[in-house]
Formats: sequence, C-alpha cells, structure tokens
Amino acid sequence: MKNKKIAVVAVSGGLDSCVSAAIANLEYELAFAHINYGQRTQARELKAFNDIANFYSVKYRIIIDFNHLAKIGGSSLTDKSIEIIEANLEADEVPSSYVPFRNANILTACVSWAEVIEAEAIFIGAVFEDSSGYPDCRPDFFNAFNSVINLGTKPDTNIEIKTPIIHLNKNEIIEKGTELNAPLNLTWSCYQNEDEACGVCDSCALRLRGFQQRGIEDPIPYKIRPKY
Repeated sequence: MKNKKIAVVAVSGGLDSCVSAAIANLEYELAFAHINYGQRTQARELKAFNDIANFYSVKYRIIIDFNHLAKIGGSSLTDKSIEIIEANLEADEVPSSYVPFRNANILTACVSWAEVIEAEAIFIGAVFEDSSGYPDCRPDFFNAFNSVINLGTKPDTNIEIKTPIIHLNKNEIIEKGTELNAPLNLTWSCYQNEDEACGVCDSCALRLRGFQQRGIEDPIPYKIRPKY
C-alpha cells in the first residue's frame, strides 16, 4: 500500500464521478477534489462528495471554491434568472445547464494539487456519447489538456488525465458501478433540488433512463420518476 501511486479524482458527488472513483480505486490511492462554484445544489453535492469519500476512506481531500464561475454566470446552474428546463434527450443544442469551460477550471485546480502531492493521474467522470452535449466533455478536449499539462508543469512531473467512462452510456456506467460495488446510493445528480431529485432536468433524465434500461430502481429519492 505504501508504494501505491496517487490519483486525484474530481468528485462532484454525482453518479459519473463516483463510478470513476471506483475505477481509480482499483489501481491508485485516492485523493478527492471537489469544486464549489455557486451551483444551485452546492450543499447537497458537497454532502455527496463527503459521503463517497468516507465510503472509500479517502485521506487526501480538498474542497475549492470557484466563486468566479457564479459571478460569470451564463448557466442555469449558477444563475437563478435562467430557468432549468425539462430535459429533451433528443435535442442537439448545448443546454442552458452548460457552465462555460467548467471542466478546464476543474482540471487546472486538480493539476496544481496533483503536482504538489505527486499524483500521477487525474480521473474525471466526463461522458461524451450519452451526455448533454457539453463541448468540454469531448475526448479531443482532454487529449489537448494533457499536452497543456506536459508544457505547463515541472520537467519531472508526470500527470495524465484519465477519462475511464467517456465512451460509455449511463446504462453501462451504472453496470460498471454495480460491478465495482460503487456507492451509487450516496450520489446526487439533480440540477435543481437538494431534498428530492426533480426527475425532469437533463441530469435526472439521463440518470433515470440509465437505471430504467438496466431494469433496476435508482436508489435516490425523486419527486417524480418519469419513464424515459
């Protein structure tokens, strides 16, 4: 265990980051990073982060406040004047829940911390094929960011971004999480509620559809559970 390499895992508290943490746990000692950025469900996501960290007995934890993303706005997650609309899983346009360049902000913080604690990998639960169409979830984005890390860190630093579920759909992510005994019951995905998940935002819809395709019930509470 003493020789186990360290991986920083960006853990929002959601389903995707939880399963990514479970995958990272197979090979690495975990270091969990969480970003508060003024999102509507900030308190609930932080609880989920800590619950998942406790489940894995994570020693290295960091919580970073990115208040500038809320100040910048432009997303229904951070600006309450922008409505969170019901999900349309067939839509092609980027939804209002997209937080401009959020993943780049998250990764810069993770890289800084990884360099200090001598981590060799950064895991992020980005999903491309079965997501809301966020541009900063594309594989090419993460490949490019790996080049940025190589250019912008010390010569002896060796950090690689890993996106283990990027080509999976929610059904497959749930299958992988179940296989690895990930604590899916501790996760939170809803964009607008902190007590009962709304069931109708993009994140709830994608999650519910995945569980429905698996033929199992999502273990978190919902205000309504539409069929997707």
